[in-house]
Amino acid sequence: MDGEETISEAALREAKEEIGLQPHEVRLLGCLSPLHIPVSGFILHPLVGILDGRPRLARQTGEVARILEVSLEDLADPARLKVETWRLGGRDYLVPFIRLRGEKLWGATAMVLSEFLTLAGRAPDPGMPEEEA
Repeated sequence: MDGEETISEAALREAKEEIGLQPHEVRLLGCLSPLHIPVSGFILHPLVGILDGRPRLARQTGEVARILEVSLEDLADPARLKVETWRLGGRDYLVPFIRLRGEKLWGATAMVLSEFLTLAGRAPDPGMPEEEA
């Protein structure tokens, strides 16, 4: 956040800077749970908003690798839930993620999306996700 910005103002400013989303087009619906990111020490404050139409997005090179536009149905599809074994510090960890458009959405991103789907009544029933080879 810059100066006296609110969380909402900062989020909308960042969205404009990073993907070209125009703040005046967004109607904010609410906040999801804040999430501490241990690697950076930051606290992520996810917001949910809607627009009346499809936005014209343009990623800011150096800030954003790729913009993924996915449907709610694709996001909630339990077949997209996967898990991998990662070896860190001599130990194996099962890491869940969502496979979308050739990308792995994991960590904080997957946690935020999971909360959003749950609140939207669209949380998939994953059982135990398959381990990806």
